Amino acid sequence: MKRFVFLAFLVFFVPISQAEVYKWIDEKGGVHFTDDYNQIPQKYLHIIEKQEGLTEETEIVKEPDSSSKIKEASYKDRFGRGEDYWRGRVEEWSKRMKAAQERVETLRARYNELTEKFNESKNSVERSNIRRERDLIKKELDDHRAQIEEARVMLEKKLPEEAELFKAKPEWVKP
Repeated sequence: MKRFVFLAFLVFFVPISQAEVYKWIDEKGGVHFTDDYNQIPQKYLHIIEKQEGLTEETEIVKEPDSSSKIKEASYKDRFGRGEDYWRGRVEEWSKRMKAAQERVETLRARYNELTEKFNESKNSVERSNIRRERDLIKKELDDHRAQIEEARVMLEKKLPEEAELFKAKPEWVKP
């Protein structure tokens, strides 16, 4: 009788254990599960999903390989931002850099024209006006060069660091 009561107690009153189960999807789209964190390959540690309370009734379905592209497209960073967000940022900074470079070329040509005029001019008033305009162009040139440098740093250093921090895929931030 004691045995029966003990078995009944185990069946009805002992809560089901809540095991942590880790899930990851490999590059071929294969879904993997384990309850041992140490068995997860190093390259998948950043994309594991922690699931709690899986029981025997939980159905685990392995997805076919054809869905790997769907999974790849649905991958998001830590804030839920996907490839479009990151590529958009790269495109924005690339456009800024290109616009600044084009403006520098235009300003450089204008600066050179003014320098020639300055050198050819014999009138001190005209030379003073040319020098003033040339100084303004020089300042604008410096501003645009600073913008080019800022865009270069963003594209080569800051965006890749930010992407790594937020677990975005590195290829999303390649120009």
